[in-house]
Amino acid sequence: MIRQAIIFSIVLATALGLLAQERTPEPSASPAPPAAPVTTATPITTTTLQKRGFIGRIFHPFSSSEVLPKYNDRRLRGLILDLQVSPQPVRLSEIRQMEVKLTVTNMGNRMISLDFPTDQRIEIQLLNSADAVLTKWSENHAIKEKPGTVLINPGEHVEYKENIATRDLTPGKVFTANVFFPKYPDLHIRQKFLTEP
Repeated sequence: MIRQAIIFSIVLATALGLLAQERTPEPSASPAPPAAPVTTATPITTTTLQKRGFIGRIFHPFSSSEVLPKYNDRRLRGLILDLQVSPQPVRLSEIRQMEVKLTVTNMGNRMISLDFPTDQRIEIQLLNSADAVLTKWSENHAIKEKPGTVLINPGEHVEYKENIATRDLTPGKVFTANVFFPKYPDLHIRQKFLTEP
């Protein structure tokens, strides 16, 4: 009798854990919160991330061991950056610009507000192996004095996709894409990539 009760409890807990988990919707643009409009020249999209249910966290406590970075600016705590450079490797004979995609995810439990004095949100730099700056994204773009605010709700992310010229790169070497927010120097990420002829 006790064995049957234990088996029933395990089956019930597993079923509840499956019901408690939320599905991740297909990536699609969702409107900004009506209270604060997002004014930016850079295209952004917002999607909701998957959250684990209570039972799932009990049965798999170590399955998500991602540690949130601790920034000097306490208002930014909970944000995680992800950087993708495409195509990989960069074939200089085929492309004149490469795409850089920065994803800022709010893994915290409160909404985070990012205020900007201009319409520039991110800066992209291409660095050589000696960390010398070869190209800056802002050199080829007009920046207007147009303040704006970006709100990132808990469990959502914002994507910034920009193209940067590859004219200063040489084939057969490793370069670094350095991406940061000029207004928030704590939000900074790098990724290395290889060039081909």
